[in-house]
Amino acid sequence: MRTAVRRIALAAVAALLVAAAAATWLRTPSNDRDWSRDQLFLPTAEIAADRVTIRNVRNFQYRSEGDYSPGFYDRSFSLQDVVSVDYIVEPLASVAAAHTLLSFGFRDGGRLAISVEIRKESDEVFNPLFGLFNEYEIMYVVADERDVIRLRVLHRGNPVYIYPTTATAEQARALLTGMLARINALAASPEFYNTFTNNCATNIADHVNTIAPKQVPWDWRLLFPKESDTFAHELGLLATSLPIEEARSRYAVNDAVRTYSDAPDFSTKIRNGR
Repeated sequence: MRTAVRRIALAAVAALLVAAAAATWLRTPSNDRDWSRDQLFLPTAEIAADRVTIRNVRNFQYRSEGDYSPGFYDRSFSLQDVVSVDYIVEPLASVAAAHTLLSFGFRDGGRLAISVEIRKESDEVFNPLFGLFNEYEIMYVVADERDVIRLRVLHRGNPVYIYPTTATAEQARALLTGMLARINALAASPEFYNTFTNNCATNIADHVNTIAPKQVPWDWRLLFPKESDTFAHELGLLATSLPIEEARSRYAVNDAVRTYSDAPDFSTKIRNGR
């Protein structure tokens, strides 16, 4: 009798798991949900010859991670003014976890950051396990560098490293153009984020491989990107010959961010003296 009950219980649990899995995989991604205010608007880009206009560039003023004054604006520029791209790593508290993003440099010293993230609903927080099961849509946040860097350093309290890359100006422009094309594609046809296959690091690797095929091979550090700077260093993508530990010391910006948080030339100041 006890064995029969156990079998029935196991069958019921199995049925529930199958039903939950089916419900998960039958979900479809959407751009129409009750989004968090910091991800309310998807960016889009208009490209006409050399001229680019990006809609919904984020520029928030944060008092804490969850308390901010929202700000979105449109930014227009010539692609010829894009001259560099930096690789940014934000290690997180959990083992092997990190967030990675890119910052494009302009001839006049300006910066534009692009961060691949989950698009949170108003009541959601990120859970990497849920990220395996179609829980979150993916989005590309386009923002002032001051927004994304101060948020991470001053309000999340995480270390941030900003590494110059070996990308030429032409490669930086091609990389940006590819990311803008994907931004428009996601606005037209949303996708689910996936912790392993469609995350911040895998998307950056895909963009790099589009302009330089096979430059970034598959590696476990794309799934657990806390060591992705080591991986990029091994591939010759970082513009430094320093050992990675010394490079981390040189390109850590937390102290400079605290010192120059309100400086008009914030992006230049946090890079001075590196």
